[in-house]
Amino acid sequence: MPTIAIISQKGGAGKTTLALHLAAAAHDAGRVALVIDTDPQATASQWAAWRQDAPPEVIDSPPPRLAAKIEQARGQGAEFIVIDTPPHADSAARAAVEIADLVLIPCRPSAFDLSAIQTTAKLVQLLRKPAFVVFTAGSPNAPRMYQEASELVEGFGTTACPLFIPDRAAFRHASAEGRTVMEFEPEGKAADDIRRIYKWTCLQVGTLVGSSKKPARKSSVHKGKNVA
Repeated sequence: MPTIAIISQKGGAGKTTLALHLAAAAHDAGRVALVIDTDPQATASQWAAWRQDAPPEVIDSPPPRLAAKIEQARGQGAEFIVIDTPPHADSAARAAVEIADLVLIPCRPSAFDLSAIQTTAKLVQLLRKPAFVVFTAGSPNAPRMYQEASELVEGFGTTACPLFIPDRAAFRHASAEGRTVMEFEPEGKAADDIRRIYKWTCLQVGTLVGSSKKPARKSSVHKGKNVA
């Protein structure tokens, strides 16, 4: 029952997109997936409302209650938990890192964004949690750019994920409709990007990609206001 924290001190890095799509990929693979939204802007929760609470389920949590909510969610059957965190919030990021099995740091492959992740890199190093930088929203056809960005990240003492999530129109179209890219364009490149990074994430935390259980139409985890 892995818990994945998505953190970045810089806004616009694609944290919510990555969090929601990892959970959606887990659900598609047959797991009971949950997103815990710790961002006061509640973007993930709004997306869940747009899709009328179809899986993956999203609940909210203030950082001090994060551990308790995760424990209860696991007791209610959650098999794959993703924590979405706000930017510029050290307490939320620290709480998420402390409870996580793996930390993913989304980052655009640009100079300003790369420089801004140093604070996040120091946090995961301080707490000694496995972490990877996931490059997002860059060109799909710029291997040299990703190579140079990876080398810079290595200089911060953090490893770059070998996979990345390039800028694709499907993400914008899908989110506007409260859908995932797998629902919007099942055979598209964006959907393939997500499935690949989900499988890679499962490998990092030593868990199976799928579940032997049959996925339910709705998660068994209670909504945020009903969870302690």
